[in-house]
Amino acid sequence: MAVHVFIVMPFGCKEGIDFNRVYADYIRPSLERDGCEVFRADEELRAGEIRADMFQELLIADLVIADLSIDNPNVWYELGVRHALRARGIILIQSNRRYQPFDLYTDRKLYYHVKDGVPDPAFLDADREALAGMARMTISSWQGRKISPVYRLLPNLQEPDWKSLRIGDVREFWELYDSWEQRVRLARKSGRIGNLLVLADEAPVAAFRSDAWICAGEALLKAGRYDFAIEQLEKGLAIHPGHLKGLQAKGICLQRLACAGMPGYSLDRARLHYRNVLQLFPDDQETLALLGRVEKDAWVASWRRPGAGIEAMKRDAAYEDALLRNAVDSYAAGYRRNPAHYYSGINALTLMHLYRHLTGEGRYDAEMAVMAGAVRYAAGCTAGESERYWARATLGDLEVLVGTPQSVRCAYKEAIAKNEGERFELESTCDQLQLLRELGFHPEQTEAAIEVFDHALQRFSRQENRQVPGRVFLFSGHMIDHPDRPVPRFPAWKEPAVAEKIAGVLDRFHAGKDDIALMQGACGGDLLFTEACLQRGVGVHWMQPFAEPEFIRHSVVCSCESWRRRYLDAREKLSSPILSAPGELGNPPGGVRQGYAYERCNLWLLYTALSYGIDKVRFICLWDGEGGDGPGGTEHMYNEVNRRTGEVTRIDIRRL
Repeated sequence: MAVHVFIVMPFGCKEGIDFNRVYADYIRPSLERDGCEVFRADEELRAGEIRADMFQELLIADLVIADLSIDNPNVWYELGVRHALRARGIILIQSNRRYQPFDLYTDRKLYYHVKDGVPDPAFLDADREALAGMARMTISSWQGRKISPVYRLLPNLQEPDWKSLRIGDVREFWELYDSWEQRVRLARKSGRIGNLLVLADEAPVAAFRSDAWICAGEALLKAGRYDFAIEQLEKGLAIHPGHLKGLQAKGICLQRLACAGMPGYSLDRARLHYRNVLQLFPDDQETLALLGRVEKDAWVASWRRPGAGIEAMKRDAAYEDALLRNAVDSYAAGYRRNPAHYYSGINALTLMHLYRHLTGEGRYDAEMAVMAGAVRYAAGCTAGESERYWARATLGDLEVLVGTPQSVRCAYKEAIAKNEGERFELESTCDQLQLLRELGFHPEQTEAAIEVFDHALQRFSRQENRQVPGRVFLFSGHMIDHPDRPVPRFPAWKEPAVAEKIAGVLDRFHAGKDDIALMQGACGGDLLFTEACLQRGVGVHWMQPFAEPEFIRHSVVCSCESWRRRYLDAREKLSSPILSAPGELGNPPGGVRQGYAYERCNLWLLYTALSYGIDKVRFICLWDGEGGDGPGGTEHMYNEVNRRTGEVTRIDIRRL
């Protein structure tokens, strides 16, 4: 999305320089051609305390450009405020001046040329390109060297939280943010990860994008899309590297991918990640517990073998007692940091019980007796809405250790009743129970617990069989030519050949009722693909860049009125109501380039498809290989999919 740039500079004519012309002819055009949103304080016309707006801009702007051509006290003051608030995102520019101030003598500055008090026409194009290039470089290297001398010379100084410094009576910027944030909350609550990813891209400034990308990464983590989750988390962490929840979520993804045997991922990589997080947050009990999970996985990997019997695995697990103690120590360290953190406590306690079960040693007996009561009390006191399942599941875990089969069933049923459709939570608990079963630990209690979770997960499976597709066909293609189109691309006479080719592609994929298809529903390629999918029982979903009446006007009846009937007939057979971008995502942000609505819809379709799992996506396009009539066409979608998955089947309309 657009980079938000705040300009700090003198106004009007001062010391022989027309700074308004510098802004209008040099600064603004340099940045706007790269899609930046450029703002100067004198452009805020709302009555009120202008300093409030200025302070907000200096805090949240992605980039601040300060013109130091003359010694203007306001410019120096505002630059000092930015240096104090943010470590990066600052560019210094100036025309020739007689001397350099000592405090910024060694700081890099970009020079521009002035002649007769205005930007020199002979150098203007080169100066614009230099400023645009420096802006791109500064944004792309955000996590490089700190630019602010305040943060560079005081390395332990932390940037303030931008939300906590929000000022009540400021520009309409915060109203737009509130509306955007509400959309993000709704997308997360409804599980529409594609919506969440588009909204993250559209956040007004980088600080907001960071939170939204991390939010999207957490949603993908819960959906089991670990590799796609890491992509979003890393984008957020590139802006906010100290975001603890984001760092923890990335570690979980690394650990899950390592356990799944994905190439390039290992438990050592996850372990190193958590140790780096502990360098930043040495007393964080959650990170210590997550490190304990990695150590536990390393222990399990040392003895778990497919087909091995209980006695063999018990013998091997006992032999690897040193690895088991590593996991116990990490979980226990987290619990000692915070005895209210029942997650680390129950895991330490369970592994202590396993240690006694496997080795017969009473190494942890005294600690176990105290910890059981403490964990029960901590879990019982938890009132947080988002933790109700985990707190009650912890009480079930305790019953497996010290209770009866009946008490195990009762406790876990209570926990499952508090689960809000999160399969991830149930599977995490069930994984632990499977581990206990493999080691023959308290078999009656363990089997009673697994029976409860099997029943719950079967219910999830019945629901997901209706909701989770086998494959996701993503389609983009040319509309049918308008009769007046000067150079034919998809003339009406090619329609039968296109329909036949589409049918052949779908038959080659054995498309059927277990699959879904995503597209806009425009005349030509979209409707032909829709009709072919419906004939094969594929569930078709239309996602459109505008409200439906406007979409029909622009993209259905634009070439021939007869397509309206086909559109309406297909609409009756769709698997779900039509979704429009304005309805789901709100209106596009201000200041976007022409044609953005179509690019936005392409990304919305793509992100929605990818949220089902990259391995499921099959992109089929009807494309002549040329640039389109405007932004956001098939070429844009083709490039985006190729960049992300490479799963592309192209129908070249020129060869039909």
